[in-house]
Amino acid sequence: MIRAAIIGAGAIAAHSHVPALRAHRDRVELVAVADVAGDRAKSLADGVAAYTDPGDLLAAERPDLVLICTPPHLHVEQAIAALGAGAWVWCEKPATLSLAEYDRIQAAEGPGGPYLSVVYQQRFGSGADHLRSLGGALGRPLLALCQTTWHRGADYYAVPYRGKWATEGGGTTVLHGVHQMDLMLSVFGDWAEIRAMAGRLDRPIETEDVSMAMVRFESGAMASVVTSVLSPREESYLRFDFAEATVELRHLYGYRNADWSSTSPLWNPPGDLPSSHATQLGLLLDAYGRGERPPASGADGRRAMEFVTGLYASAFTGRPVRRDEINPDSPFYHRLDGGIETFFVADALS
Repeated sequence: MIRAAIIGAGAIAAHSHVPALRAHRDRVELVAVADVAGDRAKSLADGVAAYTDPGDLLAAERPDLVLICTPPHLHVEQAIAALGAGAWVWCEKPATLSLAEYDRIQAAEGPGGPYLSVVYQQRFGSGADHLRSLGGALGRPLLALCQTTWHRGADYYAVPYRGKWATEGGGTTVLHGVHQMDLMLSVFGDWAEIRAMAGRLDRPIETEDVSMAMVRFESGAMASVVTSVLSPREESYLRFDFAEATVELRHLYGYRNADWSSTSPLWNPPGDLPSSHATQLGLLLDAYGRGERPPASGADGRRAMEFVTGLYASAFTGRPVRRDEINPDSPFYHRLDGGIETFFVADALS
């Protein structure tokens, strides 16, 4: 049995990570929980060991796998500590506040593990797997639409760490839209250039509540990317136009095969695994058993963070940004706002 521990006993741990562990109870068991609020840790632990200090948990329990469910600004140090204790890490997105932090985590991984994998569960359902497996059978990739139009109101932003650059790294782009962006990138490949805008139109927060981008991929394909927390009718929408077929996905926070459609007679996903924490965790456990790097780790886990970094860089500088510009010489490599944070703010919020 793989011995797992959870750091951070909030809603995402209770509603997504614990059920995912239970779905794989034949090969992984929860042995400990840590949270700064002791009562919350004990409640989620439900009989297993509970701690208020993650360091004490790592020293006492020596888990094989650590699930990090804390606010984003705590991830990098907690992840490095867990890797240093020999544990694999599965970390909620955004795994870090910047590419610089992500690269620190990669440096802390061993050549044969332990590894950190990012929670990008929407990439791993049967529909997405089937789309990628079709490869060139649908013709050249030409156009993508990637829309995350969600709604987050006053209650959501009442949580002290939310809506702040220092504790979340960015706004809706890196926190919400990144799921659809990661799925898009897994289908269309690496991007070459981004032209973007971002703004704070309605929410009284520091970070953006809307962003939009035009993207050119290395293949020459193009995409339109829209992310919002201001949309009363919520939807997650992806459209992929290939030379021979269109494939579409409409859902909200997760999908099954019924949420996909295609003009291609080749469209027939085998099985019907949902896009879920349980599905991605299963793949991580498979990789652990083989001693191989899991999906959404290393360069594969870095890709979406690099993309949103380019988006912010374009939005804040007001110019196109090439992928090769996102390197340690760029201020956006170190902070998603580049230390300048110059974007549109509606008159009502200024």
